[in-house]
Amino acid sequence: MRKNPPENACHGDGDQPETICVMGIGNVLWADEGFGVRCIEALQQRYEFAPHVSLIDGGTQGLYLIQHVQEATRLLIFDAVDYGLAPGTLKLVEDDEVPRFMGAKKMSLHQTGFQEVLSLAMLTEKYPRSVLLIGCQPEYLEDYGGSLRPRVKLALEDALAHGLATLREWGARPTLRTQPLSMHDAVTFCELDLLRYEDERPSETEACRSGDDRFFPATPQTA
Repeated sequence: MRKNPPENACHGDGDQPETICVMGIGNVLWADEGFGVRCIEALQQRYEFAPHVSLIDGGTQGLYLIQHVQEATRLLIFDAVDYGLAPGTLKLVEDDEVPRFMGAKKMSLHQTGFQEVLSLAMLTEKYPRSVLLIGCQPEYLEDYGGSLRPRVKLALEDALAHGLATLREWGARPTLRTQPLSMHDAVTFCELDLLRYEDERPSETEACRSGDDRFFPATPQTA
């Protein structure tokens, strides 16, 4: 997990400071499973935000993310979620409904962990005032070292548009980045940058793409 921490938080209602957390979760090594992290990567590369906004690459950290959820007054989540819809379809879910949707049909262990994070935040009465899940229906997952499929990569742009509209309403003050993002400030690892990741991917003859057949039986790729 890598995090871009807030500097000085603005004050919201009561004594709790206004803190906006924008989180992408998932595993970039399994094709469309990396959708959420790729959203965070693109958002940070293109925009700057108010000091009370944190961008977090949550990866597959599960319960280790609890403190960020409990500290947030507003939480925006990007993730690949199996809604049973057409690949690339976005679905927006809000507030108390978010845990239910994240646990409806788990694709991987990271979703089990994050559903528990949200439930624990509710149990401890430290659930954000506002929560928005921007979920994208994946097309293909069992492609180890693979990248987003075209339809999912296209949906990323719509997801960012929805996210930016919400962040403006929340007072995150997104502005186009005027200076290139440095490697030091990036919340995602530069070695896994989307363009570099796709460009340097080994060929199928050089590296296994389907994982261990005991856990991920090889299936024909759809793209």
